[in-house]
Parts: sequence; C-alpha cells; structure tokens
Amino acid sequence: MIFCAKCVQPNTRPGTRFDSNGVCPACNYFDLLEQVDWQAREIELKKLSAELRSPDATEYDCIIGVSGGKDSLRQAMYAKNVLGLRPLLVSLGYPPRQLTQRGVDNVSNMIEQGFDCITIYPAPETWRLLMRKAFLEFCNWGKSTEYPLFASVPRLATAYQIRLVLWGENPALQLGDLNTMGKTGWDGNSVRNMNTLKGGSPDWIIKHGISQSKVLQYYYPTEKEMDRAGIQIVYLGYFWKDWALIDNANYAIVNGLKVRNEPPTEIGDPYGVTALDEDWVGMNQMIKYLKFGFGRTTDYVNEEIRRSRMTRSEGIELLKLYDGCCGEDYIESFCNFIDISVKQFWETVDRSVNKELFEKDGKGKWVRKFEVGFPCAA
Repeated sequence: MIFCAKCVQPNTRPGTRFDSNGVCPACNYFDLLEQVDWQAREIELKKLSAELRSPDATEYDCIIGVSGGKDSLRQAMYAKNVLGLRPLLVSLGYPPRQLTQRGVDNVSNMIEQGFDCITIYPAPETWRLLMRKAFLEFCNWGKSTEYPLFASVPRLATAYQIRLVLWGENPALQLGDLNTMGKTGWDGNSVRNMNTLKGGSPDWIIKHGISQSKVLQYYYPTEKEMDRAGIQIVYLGYFWKDWALIDNANYAIVNGLKVRNEPPTEIGDPYGVTALDEDWVGMNQMIKYLKFGFGRTTDYVNEEIRRSRMTRSEGIELLKLYDGCCGEDYIESFCNFIDISVKQFWETVDRSVNKELFEKDGKGKWVRKFEVGFPCAA
C-alpha cells in the first residue's frame, strides 16, 4: 500500500493511478485549478444549461438527484438562484426501517425552499432481500442499492424527456476514480462505469432468481437510450471553485440542514455531515476500510490538505483516530434488518478483509499492519 506524495490518498482506491512523481489524479487536478478562469467556466455552464434546458416554459429544465444532504441542497439552490433553472428534484426513498428522521426532515427542508420533488420508493422487501444477498455474496450491501440510487435520476429524465441532469462531484477528477472520466471535465455520462455500478447492469441479481420485472428501477438506462433521449449529465463540481465536503456542508447548514451529533468514533466521520438519511453507509465505509485501507475520513482529509486548511501530518492523525470506525449499534440494527446474526456479519466481513493490510490482535479485533501515510509513492 502506497500513499500519494501530497495528500493521503492510497493507491488501493479502485480506478486510481499515481503519476511518475507519486501524486494522485485528484491532487494533480486540484493543482490545475489555480490556472482556471472561473468566470469563463460559469459562462460555459450557463451556455450549456441554456442549450439543454426545456424549450417549454411550463416544464422543468433539469433534474437533480437529492437526498436532502449537504451537496444536493446546495446544487438545487444554485440551479434555481444562479442558473435560473426550474429543477425537478428526484429522491430515492429508503425503506422506513432504514430511513432516519433526520433524513425526512432534510428532504422536507429542501421542499420548503420552493422545489418540487418526486420520491421513488423501490419495493421495500425486494430492496431488503437484495441487500442481504449483496452483503453475503460481496460483503457490500451497497452493491445492490447503488443501482437504483444512481439509475433513478437518468431513468426519470429519459421518461420525462428532460435532457439536463445536474450531478455533484466528478469522481474521476475530484476523487481519482479514472474509470468514470467522460469526454470533458463536466461530462457525467460515464458515471455508469464507477466501481460499484460496473456499467449499470445488475445481472447478478437475475441470477438469484429475481425476475427483471421486479427490479426495473435497478437498471441504469443504456447508452443508446440516453443518446436517443439526448440526456446529458453535467457535474456541477467541475464549475465550482469551492466544491468540497466542508464548504457544501457549511452552505447547507446555514440553509436548514440537520447534521449528525454522534461521536466520530461511532460513525467514522469527524464532522458528521455525510450519510445523514440513514445509518449503515458508515458501516459500509468501515468494511471498505478493511478491504482497501481507507474510509470516509480519508476523503475529508484529502480535500482539506489540498486546500491548505490542514497539514498532511494533521490529516494522518485524524485518519488514525476515525477512519474505519463504526458503532456496534449500527451493526446490530443492520443485522436485524437483513435477518442475520452479528456473528454471521463478522464471519462475512472477515472473509473480505485485506490480510496484507490488516491482522487480528489478541482480542480478535482487526488492526492495521501499515503505517498511515507511508510510504509515499515519490
């Protein structure tokens, strides 16, 4: 395991490749931002949105996928107040046993800001069954839920013939997942290639005997379908100089966002501003940490280092404290939901742990074998 020479991005992140100087793609991209003419980019975005918006004054101009969280609230308000668009918000609803009251309140807050919102609720029992199968087979419950989460927006855009879809960050440029790189920095039509989606076709689900008619919302529109409808996904993060987890959160909090107040050691999040609408994403981040050696805190720290708001050594200390943390209550509630025991949970996790990066201590707890932040690739 090798870390970026500038931030603490590890080379174990799927889809990333360091350059000859040992620097990750996200750091290289951030350095290029010093040369960007941001006013020119704003003009480019306004021209792009004008070309793609609906010609009918009675219809919506664009679609924005929302959870009520920090990023989606800021995107929606930017589309309306700065771009002058009439956005239709689309939210994928979690089953009641997964959804937090905080998530309900945050979506309500968005609607109260003057937006129309359509909420799509996939069949809860199918959702739960597929979460169980995804966890037991791949040790990643998001393997199933990521499909409808990402597919719902372009599916609705295709059905409603709304050509402009506004998305948040570009995973290729801002996280380093080069598999999602589009034709331009703002082109999001290749998001189907991100690590979890793998092209957008969940064929493994059908192999479990579930008919395709029951999981239509899990299928990402094909490239031909999107081309036929003229759908264009645009990454707003490409056009914003201050796109960052903390900056988006600060903006959203001022506009009514409710955040977490749990200790960071319970949620693996030092700021409590992500995964606000449910409690198991943090648990999945813990599993990701045991597979790849990085979790949610890594994303925070890397952005703060690049923006010179945190030193690399300060970031390393935060990673040691919080990356991969998850409270036992969240594990137990997840196990109850998918109907497995906590023992079965850990048996499944243990099979997926990267043994080159972790080993068990005398108490049976997984501990890292690597030194956080070292060696650097340089």
